[in-house]
Amino acid sequence: MDSGIGGLDTYIKAREINLRQKAIIASGFSESEQVHKAPELGAGTYVRKPYVIEKLGMAVRKELDRK
Repeated sequence: MDSGIGGLDTYIKAREINLRQKAIIASGFSESEQVHKAPELGAGTYVRKPYVIEKLGMAVRKELDRK
């Protein structure tokens, strides 16, 4: 990501290139507006901090399998 640009903005820019872009949400700010907005735009599972490798793996698998 460019300096000063957040995950939501990055996801929006990626979708401008590829509407079918898949993504998971990973954040320590569970109540932020951006965390709630991303799934509305098509992003997948939300993974909270602290990250656990098994949960990250399951989130990635779920997103890859999502149609």
